[in-house]
Amino acid sequence: MPSPKPEPLVRRSVCPHDCPDTCGMLALLDPSDERLLGVRGDPAHPLTRGKLCAKVNRYHERVYSPDRVLHPLRRVGPKGAGRFERLGWDEALDVIAARIASVQGEFGEEAVLPYSYGGTMGVVNHASMDRRFFYKLGASQLERTVCSAAAGVGLSYTLGGSFGADPETVPEAKLVIAWGINVVTTNLHQMPLIQAARRHGAAFVHVDVHRNRTANLADHFVQLYPGTDAALALGLMRVIVDDGLHDAQYIERHTEGFASLRQRLSEYPPERVAEITGVPADTIRWLARLYATTQPAFIRLGNGLQHHSNGGMAIRTIACLPALVGSYGQPGGGLVKSNSGYFALNTDAVERPDLLAGRRPRPVSMNQVGEALLRADPPVKLLYVYNSNPAAIAPAQAKVLAGLRREDLFTVVHEQLLTDTAAYADIVLPATTSLEHLDLYKSYWHLYLQLAEPVLAPPGESKPNIEVFSLLARQLGFPEDCFRDRAEEIISQALDYPSPYLAGITWQRLRQEKIVRLNLPARPHVAFADGVFPTPSGKVELFSQRMQADGYDPLPRYDPPAEGHDSPDVHLRSRFPLTLVTPPAHHFLNSTFANLPEPLRHERRPTVEMHPRDASPRGICEGDPVRVWNDRGASIVFAAVRETVLPGVVVGTGVWWPRHSPDGTNLNQTTPDRLADMGRGATFFSNLVEVEKAD
Repeated sequence: MPSPKPEPLVRRSVCPHDCPDTCGMLALLDPSDERLLGVRGDPAHPLTRGKLCAKVNRYHERVYSPDRVLHPLRRVGPKGAGRFERLGWDEALDVIAARIASVQGEFGEEAVLPYSYGGTMGVVNHASMDRRFFYKLGASQLERTVCSAAAGVGLSYTLGGSFGADPETVPEAKLVIAWGINVVTTNLHQMPLIQAARRHGAAFVHVDVHRNRTANLADHFVQLYPGTDAALALGLMRVIVDDGLHDAQYIERHTEGFASLRQRLSEYPPERVAEITGVPADTIRWLARLYATTQPAFIRLGNGLQHHSNGGMAIRTIACLPALVGSYGQPGGGLVKSNSGYFALNTDAVERPDLLAGRRPRPVSMNQVGEALLRADPPVKLLYVYNSNPAAIAPAQAKVLAGLRREDLFTVVHEQLLTDTAAYADIVLPATTSLEHLDLYKSYWHLYLQLAEPVLAPPGESKPNIEVFSLLARQLGFPEDCFRDRAEEIISQALDYPSPYLAGITWQRLRQEKIVRLNLPARPHVAFADGVFPTPSGKVELFSQRMQADGYDPLPRYDPPAEGHDSPDVHLRSRFPLTLVTPPAHHFLNSTFANLPEPLRHERRPTVEMHPRDASPRGICEGDPVRVWNDRGASIVFAAVRETVLPGVVVGTGVWWPRHSPDGTNLNQTTPDRLADMGRGATFFSNLVEVEKAD
């Protein structure tokens, strides 16, 4: 009889990716050589409870991918060809440091531009030593606003910050509305909480532009045109107030500006809102009455609706709804877009902005990196990319790639995998995964801090961000002691902050317990139970004097998106009559996992879903290759002809790596690099295109 196979070693970790769930994770190791066999969900996590998403379940494919960068590399072919030779770390650091010094001397510190985002969400390797390094250098300061910036500003004007309902209260809801979020794909662990509420009689409504996996699980699906969410919210408010279903007592005590809002609502009768949104007037009345009379009611807001030119105001407007019906402060009620406000870590100690020493380097929006690479003055001469893949994820992709092809641009990419961006690099540095370094993780959905210690030896010569920036600081002769801090010291610095939510949470406690709930008075936590909001008035600001002072309309309003079905630019709409929306694919997380065999097998090929009424006059049939284009660029994908979208709307899920697409591009060829109304956020979804059959 053969000997029984030994049980794998089990080590605790955390999913590091840019997802609200921040799952507890278990790494399963071969006991003979401690090679990673696979990962599982950690059943000890109070919210994620032993389940991982389809993206992360095969994490070993990422760790051992053929695309894994294992040694420093130097480009030997044309930019974009991905041809490299191996070199040692000492030589790589010498080359980078010498080029930084040369660029500084000839063009000034601002000619150096860092580019990073959410490749890891760990406090240490997301934003610590890197910020110190570029502050000390005086480099251009990247505005990292590609995702949630518009929403953050909109919520701040209305509620005072990114605070919302504790997800653990959701089972007490009697009505759940998922608005602009494909929960099944992008917030998987919200679904069991919604299902628990449904078992107790709650109704589940999904509001979105796309009939996706979440819509198929909802009791009711309300479909609207992209970028019209604020109009729908104002229509709901109009019906609630006209029917006398608002909570007058709550409004009197806990809101500011109701009389002015009531006047504004006269502009949004259901019939006008129906014309704007595509939602029938009777459906608007039904949803308004359901929301007002079914309490507690919970709204889960997603990212999609803020990625429009009017996205900040849309979020701000929807955040007023729970105040009108007195839903804030109720267990199972209120709203959540982000709970990042509870995680008030000591970012000054971690990032050290004092190293700027009074300098004010120019800001560069990551949403306009292509424009910056092509036309910034002084020019960007050195680009340092980490935790991101701009060749795939940045808008106005044609500009980005043209910038990356510049022969006078020296590009460093510190990456786990040889991405499309890495193919343009002059130097590629190998990066560790979260299983190979120490880090602290916070969530922007649940209320738990988690510590992940390394469970694998770093493969090849890979190093974490913190170590590489420390080595570069030493190479450039930076004298400050902070460049020698270890990860555990940075974690301790992050926790050393007078926030009541951090009371009693220390490095030592995290190392022992691994998962620690924030110091909140009760579990679950009922947000705004005392009726006090961190706004200037202490109330929900239906009318915001701060908005007025900042040059905004102080009341909720609807402005048509710059590009959309009711855009004021009639000429543009006549040339490009379809609105393209590019939400996340189920098996990709932005561009992460989009090179791995299993996710690629499930997603099959890049597509655009289009309504039969749009496909037929263009001679387009199911499966046809099609060209999606506008004045910014074009990409070849495949047609999926179905009634999952409204006429005039096309949906292409992503983000596909360009190299895995038919013509070496993705749909970000067409997306605009204009900025949103608030927070200088991205406007991917305010995007008019044409679709035609391709050869």
